[in-house]
Amino acid sequence: MGEEVKLKEETEKMEKLEKMENGGSPSSPAVKYYGWRAMPYIIGNETFEKLGTLGTSSNLLVYLTSVFHIKSVDAATLINAFSGTTSFAPIIGAFLSDAYLGRYATLAYSSIASLVGMFILTLTAAVSGLHPHDCKVGDTCQKATAGQMAVLFASFAFLVVGAGGIRPCSMPFGADQFNPNTEDGKRGINSFFNWYYFTFTGAMMISATVIIYVQSTLSWSIGLAIPTILMFVACVFYFMGSKIYVKVLPEGSPFTSIVQVFAAATKKKGLKQPKDPNQDLFDPPHVSSLVTKLHHTDQFRFLDKAAIVTSSDEIKPNGFPVDPWKLCSIQQVEEVKCLLRIIPIWTTGIIYYLAVVQQSTYVILAALQSDRHLGPHFQIPAASFTVFAMLAQTLWIPFYDRLLVPRLRKLTGKEEPISLLQRMGIGILLSTVAMVVSAVVEVKRRSIANHGSTIGTMLGGGAISSMSSLWMVPQLMILGVSEAFNLISQIEFYYKEFPEHMRSVAGALAFLNLAFGNYLSGFLVTIIHKTTGAEGRKNWLSQDLNKGRLDMFYVVIAGIGVFNLIYFILCAKWYRFKGARQ
Repeated sequence: MGEEVKLKEETEKMEKLEKMENGGSPSSPAVKYYGWRAMPYIIGNETFEKLGTLGTSSNLLVYLTSVFHIKSVDAATLINAFSGTTSFAPIIGAFLSDAYLGRYATLAYSSIASLVGMFILTLTAAVSGLHPHDCKVGDTCQKATAGQMAVLFASFAFLVVGAGGIRPCSMPFGADQFNPNTEDGKRGINSFFNWYYFTFTGAMMISATVIIYVQSTLSWSIGLAIPTILMFVACVFYFMGSKIYVKVLPEGSPFTSIVQVFAAATKKKGLKQPKDPNQDLFDPPHVSSLVTKLHHTDQFRFLDKAAIVTSSDEIKPNGFPVDPWKLCSIQQVEEVKCLLRIIPIWTTGIIYYLAVVQQSTYVILAALQSDRHLGPHFQIPAASFTVFAMLAQTLWIPFYDRLLVPRLRKLTGKEEPISLLQRMGIGILLSTVAMVVSAVVEVKRRSIANHGSTIGTMLGGGAISSMSSLWMVPQLMILGVSEAFNLISQIEFYYKEFPEHMRSVAGALAFLNLAFGNYLSGFLVTIIHKTTGAEGRKNWLSQDLNKGRLDMFYVVIAGIGVFNLIYFILCAKWYRFKGARQ
């Protein structure tokens, strides 16, 4: 009888172990991972969703100026605000996903919202009453009515909601389909990230060429209907795989623990700092296999008071405090310190994006006033120039990863010869160089337009310089390599340095950077336009760039970039990586 009991206990232990190895817990059923069987639906959804959303947003500046007859400065400000809000929304989406909805439901609702937004935007082009009447060169163009702008903004609102849920959840949801506790699952996760980046870059290049060409040369209604149809296909792919997806349930707000640490530290601010933090602070056994155990650090020591055990603090038999708002563990405190250390590095990304976002605004406007012809019959769409930055990024990454890094490893003897922070710094430096090159090219473009030959006049007025727009390619290529250094390193930096249970928020942080970068760009455009456009002064950002000083705008951004690089170097020297012992 005793042997049967032992055998039963051993069997139960084995069943519990098997459940845990398959991603479940001892008290919950084992999760069945389909891995690559789920990928056709997820990667198919990703591909068509990116083709749809990027195909819609890439050419918006030209759409606003040519169809809605919005002035270039106002259109640039509006695009900055739209792009900033679209990039800010993922923080809210990540919070709702982790706390209430889960990634599957968040992606489902967001995909439908994006589809609705694209459909409404297509209607603004297809229905004549939803946009101003067409006008010819030299005519006084009719402005959009309040009702037409309301419909346009409604489409933007749905697109923002869609981006808020898709951007922070798409990568983690794909990785959820693989078992992280097996070697095959770990390799699958790495391969998925490669495929994700491949589809993202491929979709961007197709959107910046084929779809933009259709929009600019054939028809705006057809050019916007194509992304809408592609988004519909993306939704179909997504819901087709619903039965086999691993759907991770929400685990509550990741911000609660952060607030608890600040609350407890505030309540105990009158206490003295402990003499030996490793012995005197509350440090229960670390039981999580997912979250890395963090050791005490000397930075932000005022937060250590949250982990001081007083006579009024009660601890449960399982080792957890009765009131987590009065007593926190060293682990919780150090996780908050991780976030505080990241913030200075993160702020440098906001200023970095000030240069990057010009690809979608004034680079396009300058291209419109340049000779974009390739041969006698083909003209490059202005918004397609961003493809050169993507091309540089796509070519540089395999060269760096497969050729440069292995040689540097041999020379330095280090597994990571150029650290994450060093790569981010190189990216900031290159973005500053790109702005200087942009200023030089703009001086040449404007000089030819004003004192040399021109090839026509723009719809909104302003001569088109005979300078080939291909002279803008070097600045875009430099920006592309800059993004390959800084943007990819940012994402990897946040992923590694954030506490593991906050990685969905980490994924949204890079988009938040882009959001504030767009807002900062819009703010800078507004300030310079009002300051230099005062009576009797030469407006740097004139509607006709030939009458402005766009080069000085680029110089200002370059100057800000120099200060940002110095600030970044100071922050990088001060930074202490997660898990580093004192």
